[in-house]
Amino acid sequence: MMRYFVFHKPFQVLSQFSPEGEKKTLAAFFPGLPKDVYPVGRLDYDSEGLLVLTNDKSLTHQLLDPAGNHQRTYLVQVEGIPDDRALEQLSAGVRINVNGKSIKTKPAAAVRMDPPDVAERNPSVRFRKNIPTSWIRLTLTEGKNRQVRRMTAAAGYPTLRLIRYRIGKVTIDGLAPGAYAEYDAGIRRRLLS
Repeated sequence: MMRYFVFHKPFQVLSQFSPEGEKKTLAAFFPGLPKDVYPVGRLDYDSEGLLVLTNDKSLTHQLLDPAGNHQRTYLVQVEGIPDDRALEQLSAGVRINVNGKSIKTKPAAAVRMDPPDVAERNPSVRFRKNIPTSWIRLTLTEGKNRQVRRMTAAAGYPTLRLIRYRIGKVTIDGLAPGAYAEYDAGIRRRLLS
């Protein structure tokens, strides 16, 4: 039987079930989950938001295949207030270093946004009296290692908080950090849209 879960991964949780030192893992949130259910891709330990878990290998392959161009939207709190030039740069693609290679990211959609209605992070984002922070919404169709963080840094605005909000037409709306919902196979179409 195919199982499909959408999880709102909290800050400082590994996107894996196996233990790694004292770090919290998915096992703390999914006791008794069938052994064949795994996360599709990953979110870094210091990132938050939407994580899909399933035993549907076909869906996993489709979501992870770079040729699929599946949209992923991130809400990103950055240090500073990006100007139009920085947003245009992010949208056009920036050069980042991934595994020792300089690559140019695919075109994306980058816009300034009001602070989103999201749960406070614990611990909270560092505060600097003389450096403002702001939020951007960044929609990508690729997922290189730590890509969003590398992109905002390349544009001159380091990431302070990163939340994956959406994959395809599926969002974390209504899910508090640490909560999940189980879906039927109909979610495949929404994820792949």
